[in-house]
Amino acid sequence: MSASQLLAGMDFNLSEEHLAVQAAVRDFAQTELLPGVIERDNAQHFDPALLRKMSELGLLGIMVAPEYGGGGMDTLAYAIAVEEISKVDASAGVIVSVNNSLVCWGLEEYGTDQQKQQYLTPLASGEVIGAFCLSEPEAGSDATSQHTTAIPNGDHYLLNGTKNWITNGNTSSVCIVIAQTHPELKHKGINAFIVDKGWTGFSVGKKEDKMGIRASDTHTLMFSDVKVPAENRIGADGFGFRFAMNVLNGGRIGIAAQALGIAAGAFELSLKYSKERKTFGKPIAEHQAIQFKLSEMAVKIEAARLLVYKAARMKDEGKDYIQAAAMAKLYASEVAMWVTTEAVQVHGGYGYVKEYHVERHMRDAKITQIYEGTSEIQKLVIARELLK
Repeated sequence: MSASQLLAGMDFNLSEEHLAVQAAVRDFAQTELLPGVIERDNAQHFDPALLRKMSELGLLGIMVAPEYGGGGMDTLAYAIAVEEISKVDASAGVIVSVNNSLVCWGLEEYGTDQQKQQYLTPLASGEVIGAFCLSEPEAGSDATSQHTTAIPNGDHYLLNGTKNWITNGNTSSVCIVIAQTHPELKHKGINAFIVDKGWTGFSVGKKEDKMGIRASDTHTLMFSDVKVPAENRIGADGFGFRFAMNVLNGGRIGIAAQALGIAAGAFELSLKYSKERKTFGKPIAEHQAIQFKLSEMAVKIEAARLLVYKAARMKDEGKDYIQAAAMAKLYASEVAMWVTTEAVQVHGGYGYVKEYHVERHMRDAKITQIYEGTSEIQKLVIARELLK
């Protein structure tokens, strides 16, 4: 696909609706999320009151149709919201991202009417939070190696296994679990199931002590002969792997937006600090070395933003956005890591302490190169699309 084809029909101006979302979420992030963000990071805890406020704003089901309790907005509005939240608190950003793209979107796109009424509506309204359970001790980048099993047993399946590194692992009430039903069929024997946390045999394991996004709870989840009703399987028998890959394609836009927000937040702090901090009798912003850093940050962030917004628009227009989403996540996550490292450098010794926030942004940035497909996996996806 040529550059002209990729850019054809693109409108680089945000609509009034998108600008309104941007302004409202920016105000929420600054007034509600910023106070206490360092304390939440230290305590590895996200305030449930903030979850309620995010649900009241419609952020937890922003793309879901109003008939299911959602905001009825498009992918671009969702990306803008995640970006603005993540400028201040990337932990809040990933909570919004997972609930929207990995859980709600998958249910709305592939769920039955009964599944949507029972599960999607409370998830979209924020009444409950969802989790997406794909990764295992031996099934991270190699998602085909599912050791969690779901064996048919009359009118239900018996679910057994362990899922690792699950975002919203403890706070969620509903989980989408990917499991192997027909091992002889390999990835074509995998299914996706809606699992209620209250069911017998479902237990929450240890909480991970993470480097970044520490206020987002990440847990191991365990299943021991959990009876999952057959009607809780998503799609036809064997659809689970395709389901997981499809929702991850959209999820990459959310993580790319999170990475973009982390980078932009660190840049804004650096720009402000450079105008206030003085060395050799003048603000450091007047030193060419700092100016060069700020200029390069701004260019990389703008390039990342265009990639993210393009992927979101392509998804909204019903186009094949797999390559665009992989490019956006790959580049935005690399930019987040680079910009936050430079932001610490701009701040000097102050950048190394929590009070100035940029060290947290730097820690938060790293995970965007890893989850929902590592940077290496994104390169494989991009190459596969290029070589079709």
